[in-house]
Amino acid sequence: QVQVVESGGGLVQTGGSLRLSCAASGSGFSINVMNWYRQTSGKQRELVASISDGGGAKYSESVKGRFTISSDNTKNTVSLQMNSLKPEDTAVYYCAVSVYSRESGLNTYWGQGTQVTVSA
Repeated sequence: QVQVVESGGGLVQTGGSLRLSCAASGSGFSINVMNWYRQTSGKQRELVASISDGGGAKYSESVKGRFTISSDNTKNTVSLQMNSLKPEDTAVYYCAVSVYSRESGLNTYWGQGTQVTVSA
């Protein structure tokens, strides 16, 4: 079993910055991909950014150039640096970690979510 815990959400003004962090803990697994999703009420969960175990990063068009995803494979952590925040970035942000284990194969584990609110 893998536990995923996010931190770092909060309230910020338009144009401000926030940094989200996520840590995956447990044993007997290896990280495949670490992702950040976000969701607002009544909308589908949106993939914001992802980073592979090799370090390759991808971003949604809506955040490209403003958000940066980074990971530390030795600590099983991933961060999302969010700059130039806009009110439309307001959402609950979720960390999702895709891991491989010999016991159960490939699975994705989700954190509980952290609220990010950008005031106009």
